[in-house]
Amino acid sequence: MNKIVLNFGLLVFFLSLVFFSQQGLPIEDVFLKAFLIFVSVTLILGVITILFIKAINKTALEKGKNLNDNLHRES
Repeated sequence: MNKIVLNFGLLVFFLSLVFFSQQGLPIEDVFLKAFLIFVSVTLILGVITILFIKAINKTALEKGKNLNDNLHRES
């Protein structure tokens, strides 16, 4: 999952390089802005991914606990 987030962040980085270079900005500003966008997008997606995985794990643990309780009640 981390690899997907990093690859998406790199895609956004290169797209922002193209976008900012089309505006005629100096090359230093282009790289700085693209890097800041890369870092922010990657961090935001990383946090969203962690929260999503935690929610899935919580749901799976609750279902497993319910199944385990049902099995013990039946026997």
